[in-house]
Amino acid sequence: MIRLDKYISERTEYTRSSIRELVRRKQVTVDGVPAKAPDMKIDPETASVTVCGAAVRASEYRYILLNKPEGYVSSTSEHDGKNVMELIPPELRAKDMFPAGRLDKDSLGALLLTNDGALAHRILAPSRHIPKIYIVKLDRVFQNNYIDQFKNGIKLDVNETCLPAKVRQAENCDKLAFVELTEGKFHQVRRMFKAVDNSVEKLMRVSYGGLILPETLGFGECVELLHKDVENLFRPMDFDAFCDKFSVVFSAILINR
Repeated sequence: MIRLDKYISERTEYTRSSIRELVRRKQVTVDGVPAKAPDMKIDPETASVTVCGAAVRASEYRYILLNKPEGYVSSTSEHDGKNVMELIPPELRAKDMFPAGRLDKDSLGALLLTNDGALAHRILAPSRHIPKIYIVKLDRVFQNNYIDQFKNGIKLDVNETCLPAKVRQAENCDKLAFVELTEGKFHQVRRMFKAVDNSVEKLMRVSYGGLILPETLGFGECVELLHKDVENLFRPMDFDAFCDKFSVVFSAILINR
């Protein structure tokens, strides 16, 4: 049994003081009955709680997949300019939610936000090597020798070499390519193509592990993930099979952006 105000504050962005005021105004219910006090004890496994008519999820953790547009920083700080938290509807936010990973301000695509620190650590830990797939629009035509260069590990500078990566030209455009990385160095994709005398004009992340960005999810839109979706993060996916299946779809999205 835990206090009602603790239960709500752990699962929403409401503060303890705001919860007290909402209880006083009878805007909080427990099992359909207005709560009598913010410190009343409830069973977190069975209680049905609403705040201002909206149900409070039983799970303490939330997992949101955002299709990030350009111009937003992968941050929770208001001092960094427009940040990705502004794109998450209030009903999907949770206390202490943050981006599990980063996308550059001018980059697009899949960004996971959660308040589950343990999961974020599993995703970001270098030892996990969770693959991420990107589609990029290049300044110059894709060259087939990129395949072996990426496979052997691109050297970014004297002291920094990338892990082996996969790259493949998209089917319907000689300036579009898919890249699979298992690490996350600063501006890595852009620096890798610069190292082979090309440059990236647009970059969009389209998968984390086996979690694929839904093609119907518009830029700036987000969706809450179910447990089975979250588990897909740790399931390997065949790069070539992915490219064969989604090349046309994601190429069209990037070209039309």
